[in-house]
Amino acid sequence: MSENFKLDLARRPRRLRQMAAIRSLVQETWLRKEDLIAPLFVMDGEGAKETVGSMPGVYRLNIQDLVAECTALAELGVLAIALFPSIDPSLKDEQGTEADNPDTFALRAVKAIKKAIPELIVVTDVALDPYTSHGHDGVLDENGARVLNDETVERLCRMAVLQAEAGVDIVAPSDMMDGRVEAIREALDVSDHEDTAIMAYSAKFASAYYGPFREAVGSAQAAGTTQLDKKTYQLNPANRREAIADALLDDEEAADFLMVKPAGPYLDIIRELRNETALPVAAYQVSGEFAQIHAASQKGWLDYEKCRDESLMSIKRAGADLILTYFAKEIAASL
Repeated sequence: MSENFKLDLARRPRRLRQMAAIRSLVQETWLRKEDLIAPLFVMDGEGAKETVGSMPGVYRLNIQDLVAECTALAELGVLAIALFPSIDPSLKDEQGTEADNPDTFALRAVKAIKKAIPELIVVTDVALDPYTSHGHDGVLDENGARVLNDETVERLCRMAVLQAEAGVDIVAPSDMMDGRVEAIREALDVSDHEDTAIMAYSAKFASAYYGPFREAVGSAQAAGTTQLDKKTYQLNPANRREAIADALLDDEEAADFLMVKPAGPYLDIIRELRNETALPVAAYQVSGEFAQIHAASQKGWLDYEKCRDESLMSIKRAGADLILTYFAKEIAASL
């Protein structure tokens, strides 16, 4: 090549990449600790924390240890936690009746958190799968073959009111039953909990990425498999238009937040939903996404911190305002 060779370019995009300071100056997307919600698992009793084998660094915590973990998160600047109970198998039945118990340990955990750290936002799952012996998110018909929509929604309304009475700030129906957002909103309002917000799992897909979570809450143990078939109520991973239509129904039914779950495999859904709604959009970086980054890094195949950070930045760049992630504590500590 000639030593005098020079391209005649007016625009050279690399000008904005040549220095770290310039790259920061023009960076379009930023991840803040205020964007993070930390999912936590709580169990009954006073036993030592239990490791979730498929989720390194994630534990089932008794209420005392849960409050300590919430305190640590709040001190790091994390504003919200999402709470999921791991129910003793002896309390599970086909109807998930423990979910109707106003003194169930999950609600006692909420009260303990709000007493110790009242400023911490508590989000709770509104779904029956942690409580049912079959592991489904709703009530089954008499043949055990079909999840009943309206009967399930009635139960979810009761759960949401109990959670609000315990001091929950945001209830999060994750069941994907038709009409449940409007019904829960009405139930909360008539019981004088009009200030309790709803974060709807609006585009929740029938994903293979939920396996480690099902181990953590025990729904896999109840069902005998981490691959429980929920395709009659969760979304088909192949369907983009259906996902957006479902999510916008939750918008019409007065949800306060819309959520896409999982996050990483569905960045296109996050972006399109962000373009279609004025509501805050949340995305759940699920257990399988968390586990695969850990597994690949343990093999030496990926750089753990760089892949962790890139995965979260991509979710934020796609349009998520909030991210539920098991990386929340370490990310908050690093920011």
